[in-house]
Amino acid sequence: MYKTKDGEEIFVIDSHIHLWDGSKENQLNIHGDQFISCFYDYHKNLSPEEYVWPKENFLKYDPETLTKDVFVKSYVDMGIFQPVYLKEFYKNGFGDFDENEKLSKKYPNRLICNGTFDPRHGERGLEILEQNKHKYDWQGIKLYTADWVGDSKGYKLSDDSAKRYLEKCQELGIKNIHVHKGPTITPLNRDAFDVADIDDAASCFPELNFIVEHVGLPRLEDFCWIATQEKNVYGGLSVAMAFIHTRPRYFAEIISELLYWLDEDRILFGSDYALWEPSWLIEKFIAMELPEDIQQETGVTFDLNVKKKILGENAAALYNIDIQAQKEKLKSCPLAKQRA
Repeated sequence: MYKTKDGEEIFVIDSHIHLWDGSKENQLNIHGDQFISCFYDYHKNLSPEEYVWPKENFLKYDPETLTKDVFVKSYVDMGIFQPVYLKEFYKNGFGDFDENEKLSKKYPNRLICNGTFDPRHGERGLEILEQNKHKYDWQGIKLYTADWVGDSKGYKLSDDSAKRYLEKCQELGIKNIHVHKGPTITPLNRDAFDVADIDDAASCFPELNFIVEHVGLPRLEDFCWIATQEKNVYGGLSVAMAFIHTRPRYFAEIISELLYWLDEDRILFGSDYALWEPSWLIEKFIAMELPEDIQQETGVTFDLNVKKKILGENAAALYNIDIQAQKEKLKSCPLAKQRA
């Protein structure tokens, strides 16, 4: 929890974290090395110097490191795992549902474990999705539309096969669909992350929430035009947040565009840990003010109330979290005692 100078408490939900394995032992081929190396380039180029990890630590880190960085050293009260398959690159996949679940059980009320699917897995994939819903009680799904399966290097949410899976999510009560629609990662195809298919999916499934991770960068304008029409489309700030350090004016332009086109209730904070540690992102976000010329042009409000919504209240609404009740539950958490 972040406390302002006036003693006001801000409940923080990091809506985009990972416990990944990009180690040499797990890499299936050269593409596994390419992918995690591209991740590391983002990490070292956009992080403050004192937060840059040695690459060997970045490839694979243990659950204790995650809990320390996210919940003890930082201000985060809850985190949401957003795993992906990438099984063409990694022997055991990049994320592990069971490892996420194990950590969430060790620290109750701290973590929400989302899952994933790939519509190219056909009928068997639908069966597995249903099994996983019952096993893990997923509330959300993270999708990588540029993931590879055999000769296929991507799919669209407007595909009939994808719509069948979205129908299944709706049937199972999995309402939050997080979709990577941001910068490409080597060797994935940039065009497979295009935001255009969000428009059709959001229109076809108004009861589902589509959280566009990385707010469509570098297609911010396209994303905003879609999200202003489709009220079940949200913007996840992970990746975009990191520019608050290296390109603060650029980030000011991003956040002001989002506030202008969407509303303050549809923007979510995410660190994309372990790409970036959440502590410095939160500190800089709280301290940030919009440049006067941007403020005058857009006329948007970016005060503490708006920041509180983005940092936690909006994610809480999506995941039916009663913040006051959650605060009470977390008081007995051993991580809270370590932080104190």
